[in-house]
Amino acid sequence: MSLEPHVRLVPPLPSADSSATVEPMEAVHHLMIRLAAGEKLERCGAMVVEHLTTGGKRIRAHLAMAASQALGGEPGAAIPWAAACELLHNASLVHDDLQDGDRMRRGAPTLWVRHGEAQAINAGDLLLMLPTLALDELKTDDGVRWGLSRALARFAADTVRGQSLEMSLLDSRRFTWADYMRAVQGKTAGFFALPIFGAALLAGRTRAQATALADEFGRIGSIFQIQDDVIDLYGEKGRGAVGADIREGKVSALVVEHMRLYPEESEWLYEVLATPREETSDEMVAEVIRRFRDGGALEEVLDRIYSLASETYRSSLLLDEPGLRVVAMNTLEKVLAGVRLLEPSLPIDETVGRNA
Repeated sequence: MSLEPHVRLVPPLPSADSSATVEPMEAVHHLMIRLAAGEKLERCGAMVVEHLTTGGKRIRAHLAMAASQALGGEPGAAIPWAAACELLHNASLVHDDLQDGDRMRRGAPTLWVRHGEAQAINAGDLLLMLPTLALDELKTDDGVRWGLSRALARFAADTVRGQSLEMSLLDSRRFTWADYMRAVQGKTAGFFALPIFGAALLAGRTRAQATALADEFGRIGSIFQIQDDVIDLYGEKGRGAVGADIREGKVSALVVEHMRLYPEESEWLYEVLATPREETSDEMVAEVIRRFRDGGALEEVLDRIYSLASETYRSSLLLDEPGLRVVAMNTLEKVLAGVRLLEPSLPIDETVGRNA
């Protein structure tokens, strides 16, 4: 396969001397592309570049940059850390798409669909290595750099453990909120906590302080995952057909809540989820959507989202860090935007205490 089309995807890269004139998020993007391309762009690097240029909200990178500024970090100092967090997140996306059988990501065919399963694994593996290389770009002492490197490894390990647990929930018939939240805290919440942890270290906070602040954003990450489960059935995620989670047999927040409310329907729902993706009909998915809505699972899950959100609004720790609290509130507002579109009549302001 010719690499020319992929080479053209690589934007002009600024030199080290000119990077200060580039907008921070643009500099993050440039660094990710440069690390992916390596010294000489070849097939694996080209696939990673292709994936990185498909878009995405860059939530984790924005969090790292915003938190660094809020905590008094040096301007631009967090750019390599932001790139590291975003690269690690994208590694998980490439592997998740393959494991889940998702054919669409960000409105485009996923990497494994375009290049095959084996090459997608290679691209995901390369993405796993790049965050550590990004740390070489940091202007900090070796002690902080080691702390960040250890954090990357720890959060990456937690992500894999969380993903593995989530994939085992159906076969082991573990449909409790406790098991679901353990999986979420591993595979999703960490990607909201990690950028804050690193930004806090870079800003001179102790490891204990960084951990406490990161945990506040981990809760927002849990909210993100729960609302993502809702949007999969009642919104649009850019992954193709509605109900991808049902088709792939995922034990989502809605599944857990429906089984809690109606244990007598557990066998029916289990059989739907255990049906192979290619045999799961639109009618089966529509029936699940109807029962979740009419039976109250949707409403209960939304209530859980707003309850978790209220904890963030009322956090005394964030009140002591007003700059970081603004970052948390802005992030939470964006996370809640999807479910607000679904249920615009819900008294969200009163529920979560917007002005608390």
